[in-house]
Amino acid sequence: MVMNPTVDHVQTALEVVCGKWKGLILINLLDGPMRFSELKKEIHGIKHQSLIKQLKELERDGIIKRTEYPERPPKVDYRLTPYGESVRMVLQTLSSWGAGHLTKQQAN
Repeated sequence: MVMNPTVDHVQTALEVVCGKWKGLILINLLDGPMRFSELKKEIHGIKHQSLIKQLKELERDGIIKRTEYPERPPKVDYRLTPYGESVRMVLQTLSSWGAGHLTKQQAN
């Protein structure tokens, strides 16, 4: 069976930036760097271990950068990489589509 390249590309994109929490993490990082505790506070319902796992995957894929500062107590923040910035338009488009969908749902 020959796969449609478009399907493969969408599947790849969804694996990297979607999932239950990745989109929410990325939306929060659009405005700038955030610390782990700030992300956990903003993303209601995410478990500590899930946030760690998702951040590691996004870092592995080059979407976000984890920066450790040599301070006491230790300070770490997360930010979009230049490559990660390339998902900005995708997330904004998804946000617009979601707003329209909610409006449609409320009208029914």
